[in-house]
Amino acid sequence: MLGPHRTQRIQGSKNTTDPQVPLFLTAWADFARTPLRTAPDMIGTVFKSDDVPKEHRFDYWGELMHRAIAPSHMSSLFADDFWAEQRLLELGPVLVWPTSHLPTGFRRTEKLVRQSDPEMYHLSLVLGGDLGFEHVGRAEAYGPSDLWVSDTSRPYEVHLPADAVRQVNRGVGVDFPKALVPLPSARIQQLLGRRLPGQEGVGALLTGFLTGLEQQADALQPADAPRLGTVLIDLLSAWFAQVLEAEDALPPETRQRALTTRVRTFIRQNLHDPELAPPVIAAAHHISLSYLHQIFKEDTPGETVAAWIRIQRLQGARRDLANPNLSSTPIHTIATRWGMGRASDFGRAFRSAYGVSPMEYRAGGTGEGGARSVGVS
Repeated sequence: MLGPHRTQRIQGSKNTTDPQVPLFLTAWADFARTPLRTAPDMIGTVFKSDDVPKEHRFDYWGELMHRAIAPSHMSSLFADDFWAEQRLLELGPVLVWPTSHLPTGFRRTEKLVRQSDPEMYHLSLVLGGDLGFEHVGRAEAYGPSDLWVSDTSRPYEVHLPADAVRQVNRGVGVDFPKALVPLPSARIQQLLGRRLPGQEGVGALLTGFLTGLEQQADALQPADAPRLGTVLIDLLSAWFAQVLEAEDALPPETRQRALTTRVRTFIRQNLHDPELAPPVIAAAHHISLSYLHQIFKEDTPGETVAAWIRIQRLQGARRDLANPNLSSTPIHTIATRWGMGRASDFGRAFRSAYGVSPMEYRAGGTGEGGARSVGVS
């Protein structure tokens, strides 16, 4: 379909006697440790093709892909000298896989659907590179910040430009059970195979959440996974509903959780503004002040909106104070950047939170928070 590619034909998890599975997949452990990197305190696994002999990289990556997602035929002009890095984040029943790899085609046929159908929807966010996607009779071209949705019960094909060059394609894939989406499947069918923008509305919030997961993956703990999976399903459902103009079809709890996520994102994006306060936030989201306080109370009992804003500002300032690249930046400048223009107020709040003054912290003091680990909040 795409010229003289080497084609990866593994169709799901096979036993070790399957002739289509390269023998090295069963022998690999005999001469090296698995290239899947895991740790007790991280979510999921990491694959780096550089950990695999060059001649086996494409086949190994293909096997890992098929064990994680709906099987498809994979092919690449660069299979003989392939490169890929991928993380698989298991957020409860939701799989998120940030990926960077050389141009690769994927083709899921009717036969593969009959052989294995996990009954999932798939979302792709394109972050770098250009490709085409065909699904349910629709064919679209995709580029950075575009999104598409597909159904594992229907064939599809991801194909590359005829003049594909050796450049890295980047993106984030999400696979989630159809049963978790609180919208009629007939409505979701209207979205399949369409090029959907990820730069406005809930789509922008969804894009930011997915890229944020990739950036913060090393800091996430297994205990975070179920809640993150719930947040992601709520965002996906809210995005589907917005695109379909069917918000009223969502359960009230889904709408509220999605709203809470939007509110928290808005706050994070405006921490620099000293005027950021509950009335401003409520007005920006067209809700009453009392309802804003209510959703915070239900989401994090015992924590007020104002307290959460203060915590986020202090954590941001703390990270900047520990950043060696900002060592010459005056403390009052850092405080102002985080919306705290009064030096005396900032100093008192910082000492109350961390047990030392901003100057002492910058000099290496640890305060009551223990070791100076500013990346953890």
